[in-house]
Amino acid sequence: MSKILRTTGAVLGTLALAGTLAACGGDSLEKSKAKDGTSGTSGSSSSGGSSSTGGGKKGSLVVGAAGFTESAVLAELYSQVLADAGYATSITTVKNRELYEPALEKGEIDVVPEYAATLTEFLNAKVNGDKAKDKPLASSDVSATVAELTKLAGPRGLKVLPAGEAVDQNAFAVTKEFATKNNLKSLSDLGAAKVKVKVAAGDECKIRPFCAPGLTSKYGIDVTGIDPKGVGTPGAKQAVKDGVDQLVLTTTTDASLDTYGLVLLQDDKKLQNADNVLPVVHAKDAGGQEITDALGKLTKALTTADLVDLNRKVDAERAKPADVAKAYLQSKGLIKK
Repeated sequence: MSKILRTTGAVLGTLALAGTLAACGGDSLEKSKAKDGTSGTSGSSSSGGSSSTGGGKKGSLVVGAAGFTESAVLAELYSQVLADAGYATSITTVKNRELYEPALEKGEIDVVPEYAATLTEFLNAKVNGDKAKDKPLASSDVSATVAELTKLAGPRGLKVLPAGEAVDQNAFAVTKEFATKNNLKSLSDLGAAKVKVKVAAGDECKIRPFCAPGLTSKYGIDVTGIDPKGVGTPGAKQAVKDGVDQLVLTTTTDASLDTYGLVLLQDDKKLQNADNVLPVVHAKDAGGQEITDALGKLTKALTTADLVDLNRKVDAERAKPADVAKAYLQSKGLIKK
């Protein structure tokens, strides 16, 4: 399962300008997911899932996707719900946010599924340069984060549509047995339990405020060390399953936790930034009310649990994104059968 590393606002401001990190933002540690632009090759190509959908009575729309499972599924959901609303839609996959965001500004792409905090800090660095590292605009408050994103996006010809409940952000997991033994449901519970934990994550966890320092300062968790096995990798999750480590850094839409007997702990004090899923559109070409309404129905219906299930069907069951998207939309009554 491919995942990303979102850096802190400070790191983002520096690296985005230097051109060494393609399009990250918010506060995540994952490196390999193309949401971050760090995996795959630069460039664009038509998606193999649905190159063209819909009758096009209301015109044509290009939906953008990044090169990882969840983005491909979201692009299919957007494409199919817009096709059902009367638009001819196609999907273009661009592996790098530093390429697809300018394409969205130019109107070469009309609609992109995005993540509130990540895009906010990406645009913060793009607009404010070095100042962005000292003044991150994303936060754990989704409304405040979307408000900041809207301010940044508007002058660039982009329209930010409302965010939904579905969120893909950093999360920490333990084994079900460890949770039961220590009566854990949240990170606050883990802090109160006064047990020592070693965290399976990336090396950066030692210094990133949303990782070890945040776990200690905000939750009072006794972090004894970092096992540098990566973020949400099979090796990291296996280490926790085997009891070598007690806590693993992953994401809220990790579809393989059950395989390792792991369960997420609630981030009840909101250590992580709000990376809720939301559509961003080219304002001139796709900012009309019909498009807003069509995507809004999907956004309102989609949950984090839905994303986990959709990701699992593609990654574990090898289903096609187009097929799982169609089945989901039909089950929710969002498109005609």
